Amino acid sequence: MKNNIVSEVELTYKNNVPYNQRQKISNSQGAYEILTNLFPENTMDYRETFIVLYLNRANQVLGYSVISQGGTSNTTVDIKMVIQTALLANASCIMLAHNHPSGNLHPSSDDNRITNRIIEAARLFDITVLDHIIITNESYYSFTDNGNI
Repeated sequence: MKNNIVSEVELTYKNNVPYNQRQKISNSQGAYEILTNLFPENTMDYRETFIVLYLNRANQVLGYSVISQGGTSNTTVDIKMVIQTALLANASCIMLAHNHPSGNLHPSSDDNRITNRIIEAARLFDITVLDHIIITNESYYSFTDNGNI
């Protein structure tokens, strides 16, 4: 008889920021200011990074996750990781963000496609995608502000 060995799945989320000290995001500019500090140092013009902010119903930041880092022109986003982390954090809303090392603020067709796929997946769990922000060192592009969400 074979031994059935099964690994335990352990997922953890711990918020060390007291409720009254959580940062609240009320617009894309506020999100941009928070996000620019989350990108790995000296990588904004070097490699593409995809980050997600997880928020409660009051738009207070519960936390963030670096979903992926890629090369100079793209990064692969695993939608399961975005949703898994949102569920773990008990997030009601999420904000997507990535940088364009080229400095071009316009979304690519891949940017539009991944945004729509994440919106669709999040909707299944009653999670709202508030925005997708493309970031450079100088400025940002908000999908919401430009009517794309």
